[in-house]
Amino acid sequence: MALEMSDLTALKALENGMTPYEQFKTQYMQTKHRPSGVGIAGLVTGVAGIVVGVGAGIIGWNRGSNAKEVALAYQTGTQRQLDQLTSLFAAERNERINGDQTITQTITDTVSGSQQGSLTAQQQADLRSVQSVMNQTFSDFVTGRAALNPTPVSLYSSPKPCDCPASCGCGCGQ
Repeated sequence: MALEMSDLTALKALENGMTPYEQFKTQYMQTKHRPSGVGIAGLVTGVAGIVVGVGAGIIGWNRGSNAKEVALAYQTGTQRQLDQLTSLFAAERNERINGDQTITQTITDTVSGSQQGSLTAQQQADLRSVQSVMNQTFSDFVTGRAALNPTPVSLYSSPKPCDCPASCGCGCGQ
């Protein structure tokens, strides 16, 4: 029995401790379990998606907090403006009511004459001069003097030749 080449390779493989079948099976299993490029790309894409999702959630939560703070600031500013407008309207209403009362008191005091005690000396002097002018004007209208010309005028006619008989006394001799 002669040793052939296949027998020699089989013996050599046995020296390594593996049969040809075992060597084939080992090579097949090594290539089968080796990670491929598609698997690695899928894993990287999945991890990146998770990172992006978590980052977007954090950023969204942060932006939501900022938007809440901005909205709260706008609401505070609007409320402050409403408070100012309300106080201005209340002050204007009070001034209007006080002004109406002042006008009513002034009219009542003027009719009754009780306001003169609170006038200053200059105001009293002005009031006396106005009353004096009013009294004089009233007197002029009652007496008819207001209808007269303020500057007295005498009537004048130019001389003309007399065309009447001598009895008129004009001296023309007719």
